[in-house]
Amino acid sequence: MDMNSINWLAVLVAGVSAFVLGGVWYSPALFGKAWMKENKMNMEDVQKGNKARIFGWAFVLSLIMAVNLAMFLTEPAQPCPGAPVVNISWGATAGFLAGIWVFCSIAVVALFEHKTARYIFINGGYCVVALILMGAIIGAWR
Repeated sequence: MDMNSINWLAVLVAGVSAFVLGGVWYSPALFGKAWMKENKMNMEDVQKGNKARIFGWAFVLSLIMAVNLAMFLTEPAQPCPGAPVVNISWGATAGFLAGIWVFCSIAVVALFEHKTARYIFINGGYCVVALILMGAIIGAWR
């Protein structure tokens, strides 16, 4: 794989977009209250966490997800007949498909942890939407 064919600015923006989306997704305005209830947490419990560690790693992991998705969306040096053209539409589609993998993984683990469907859809839904957004950004900047 030619790492020079990756648009690193697009990867950075895609990673930041997932990080920002997480802030909105898990805010009290959207799913934050439901997420805390599903995890038997309250705002005091959330505030106890090491914010630098949590947000720092969340940002790094979002960037890793974006790099990984960009690698899948890199067009080969020798075009393959019938291969999709990488654009915003294919990027979003690839993000959605990757999101389904992650959603299913979260669901499997959550089932063994006796978590609810609500828990699965809050966390899995975030991953699907974040990967669609990242794929669209990376695909648009080809």
